[in-house]
Amino acid sequence: MNIIKTSKTSFLLILFQIIAVFTLLPSACGATTNKKKQMENKDNFTSVAETSQVGNPSSYDTLTLGGGCFWCVEAVFEMLDGVVKVESGYSGGTVKNPSYKEVCTGLTEHAEVAQITFDNSKTSVDEILKVFFTVHDPTSLNKQGDDVGTQYRSVIFYRNDNQREIAKSIIDDLNNDNVYTKPIVTQLVPFTNFYKAEDYHQDYYNQHKEAPYCKLVIQPKLEKFEKIFKDRLKK
Repeated sequence: MNIIKTSKTSFLLILFQIIAVFTLLPSACGATTNKKKQMENKDNFTSVAETSQVGNPSSYDTLTLGGGCFWCVEAVFEMLDGVVKVESGYSGGTVKNPSYKEVCTGLTEHAEVAQITFDNSKTSVDEILKVFFTVHDPTSLNKQGDDVGTQYRSVIFYRNDNQREIAKSIIDDLNNDNVYTKPIVTQLVPFTNFYKAEDYHQDYYNQHKEAPYCKLVIQPKLEKFEKIFKDRLKK
């Protein structure tokens, strides 16, 4: 099966064109915290061993990415051909079974992330990461638009040396070619755990398309993704 690849040169040109869109956006996704009942996540923890358990198709792989509000990252990757499943959740912290309210304090050390399971016969780590760097600002430290705090940091939780090397190569290319006026601050961190977020966070954009945050923040990211990766959308 042919997979459409984005060359380094065309990828960098695309990024030059989109950097200007990363301006301040409306209020953070945390605005819904007081409107929703917090739910426990005691059964939603996955570890390194569990995410590679026997039974998954041999061509499947998983990446866990933080790039601001997890609603945004989730919505983008749900549209990419080859992505099997996307789950919003929390990763990188020390607190077990954190609630959304706890993560929003910034004290759990967790980042809001999207855990992406994908089919390597249809897409790749390289493509997943190029989409990731296209739809968020990797030079913004602990901040995406009005979403501010360490929980909104740009981070790649890699599962193996291959994922780490591909991520490092892309970051080095972007920095060496001065695609951004500031250096990339995306963290490369070994994956250790993932806690699935509360049910009301899952597939949030598709469930709340008319909400102000979805229309003003998420939708422009989706439109950009659709334009740049138009040949890679799910049918």
